[in-house]
Amino acid sequence: MNAYSYQNHRLYCESVPLDAIAKEFGTPCYVYSKNTLTKAMAAYQRTLADRPHLVCFAVKANSNLSILKLMQEAGLGFDVVSQGEQYRAQVAGADPKKIILSGVGKTKAELLYALASGIYCINVESKEELWRLAELAQSKNTVAPFALRINPDVDAKTHPYISTGLKANKFGIEMQTAKALFIEAKQHPHLKAIGVACHIGSQITDIAPFVEAEKKLLALIDDLAHEGITFQHIDMGGGLGITYTNETPPSIEAYLTALKAPLAGTDLKLIVEPGRSLIASAAVLLTRVEYVKTTPDKRFVVVDAAMNDYLRPALYGATQRILNTDEVPKTAPFLADIVGPICESADCFLKETSFSAVADDLLAICDVGAYGFSMASHYNSRPKPAEVLVDGDNVTLIHTRETLANLIENELSVLKSQAF
Repeated sequence: MNAYSYQNHRLYCESVPLDAIAKEFGTPCYVYSKNTLTKAMAAYQRTLADRPHLVCFAVKANSNLSILKLMQEAGLGFDVVSQGEQYRAQVAGADPKKIILSGVGKTKAELLYALASGIYCINVESKEELWRLAELAQSKNTVAPFALRINPDVDAKTHPYISTGLKANKFGIEMQTAKALFIEAKQHPHLKAIGVACHIGSQITDIAPFVEAEKKLLALIDDLAHEGITFQHIDMGGGLGITYTNETPPSIEAYLTALKAPLAGTDLKLIVEPGRSLIASAAVLLTRVEYVKTTPDKRFVVVDAAMNDYLRPALYGATQRILNTDEVPKTAPFLADIVGPICESADCFLKETSFSAVADDLLAICDVGAYGFSMASHYNSRPKPAEVLVDGDNVTLIHTRETLANLIENELSVLKSQAF
C-alpha cells in the first residue's frame, strides 16, 4: 500500500482516510506517514552499512520533536544550523556525538553551546569563524573538533536560492584558503581538525555534481596528507532532490552508491546530511476549499491554507501535486489558479492548472514534509496549523493547532507591564 492512495474513492494516509483526519483536527493540517519516513531512513542506513558512516538529518527541513525522536530512535544523527535546532535535537534524545553544527553566521553563544554540549563536529565556514572558535575553545580550556566547509565551485543546477556550492555563494571556504587554514590550525592546541565538508545545494536531481565535489575534497585530503594532516571523515552534506511533479532524481541507493565509490580503499567515515529526501514525501498539507471564484478573465480555487503555512511556492516558484481527496469529481475539470487567502499575489500554490473542485472540497498538497511547517509564519496574524502523524491506522497529534491567544501571548505580558 502506498502511503497516500485512493481507496474506495477516498484519499488515505496509510490506513486512515484524510477526510476523517480533517474532521478531527481541522484544516490546514500537516499529515505525516510514519511508514514513508521509516522506509527512507532504512534506505540510507542499509546502503551505507558496508562502510563507516553517519546519517545526520538536516533539522532545518523539519524540526518537529516527534519526527526528530523517530529519527533518533532509528540511529540517525542531526545536522543543525542554530542553537535552537541543536536544543530541539537534544530534547528529542539526540546523542551529542551525533550532532554537527553548520551555518555561515554562527554566534559566540551558538559556538559556546556546541562546545559545552560536546557535539561531534563544528563545520567552520570562514577563517574568521575558525579563529573565533579557537578563542572560545581556549577560554573554556577545551579542544574544538572541527571540519572546514569547502566551497568547491560546483554548479548543482538547482534554484539560485538553494544553490550553495558556487564561488558566488556566501557558503564555505575556497580550496587554497582551506588548505592554508588547516595547516595553521594544526599548530593551535585548542583546535582539532577531524573532517572536510561541503554542501552544494538542495533539490539536486543529478548525481554528477555530488561526485565532482567529492573528488575535489578527496584531492584536498590527499594534498594535506603530505603535510601530516589526516581526517576521520568526509562530509558530503545533503541536497538530494525528490519528485514533486516531473523531476527524475536518482534513488537514495544510487546516490549513496555513487558517493561510496571514490572512497574505496580509504577508512574515511562518510557523513551525509539529508533533509528533503528523508521527509518531504512523507507529508501532505490538508486544506479546505472556501470558494471557487469566477471573474471575466479566469477562475480561482480559494483554499484556507496560505503562504504562511507553506512558503515554497511563493518563495521559490515551486510547483507540486495537489489532489482532491474525493476521487470522484463533482464537476468537470476547469482551468484555475489554486490560491490562499493571504493579501499577497504570491500566495498561489498552482497557476493555470486543470482542476476539479467545489466549495468545501478537501484538497491535499503533496510532498510538503520538508521546508513546510519549519518555514511557517504568523503572517497576516494567522495561527500555525496542526501536525499529525499516521502509523497504520493510528493517528497522533504531534503539534497542536495554535489559537488566537497564542498569537499574542508573548506580547500581552509586556503590554500589561507598560505604563501609558
